[in-house]
Amino acid sequence: MTIPTAHLPTRFGDFVLRVFTGPDGAEHMALSAGTPANGCLVRVHSECATGDILGSLRCDCRDQLELSLSMIRDAGSGLFVYLRGHEGRGIGLANKIRAYALQDGGMDTVDANIHLGFAADARDYAMAAHIIKHYMLNEIRLLTNNRGKAMALEQAGIKVVQQVPLWAATNPHNAAYVATKRDKMGHV
Repeated sequence: MTIPTAHLPTRFGDFVLRVFTGPDGAEHMALSAGTPANGCLVRVHSECATGDILGSLRCDCRDQLELSLSMIRDAGSGLFVYLRGHEGRGIGLANKIRAYALQDGGMDTVDANIHLGFAADARDYAMAAHIIKHYMLNEIRLLTNNRGKAMALEQAGIKVVQQVPLWAATNPHNAAYVATKRDKMGHV
């Protein structure tokens, strides 16, 4: 399979963009800086249209995206993996908006997803592992606050030698969301 590749200058630095197609037809992106090697910084970022594109203050997704790209640039090499189909922790955009409405009524993000009949976190990281392995990486420093993400990659055969937290500032709109991730989902 041919993997489309192009140079992508961004406000965070110069990257090489590659597109990977998953078994379900979803197109995922990998942005590499320098020559990623074992032990480099890697961010596995879940699609979040409301945060990444629209700049929603309800989450910390865009802040983590921007912080990750800056940290990878500053390190001189690394990999940023953008996973499609992960919207709303894997429940999709329409259900994420339904969950938002439940959150507006007092539920937290975990309870809202469960109320809608989904797992608290329905994401799968098999495609992320596939992309990371494409770069011949078997040991990484993972940019994440989510220990579950690190464990999923380790189960897929990628050693996470360090979990590097992403400290994004909270705001009045996402403080409860960030607290729920910490208190109910074990995020740092």
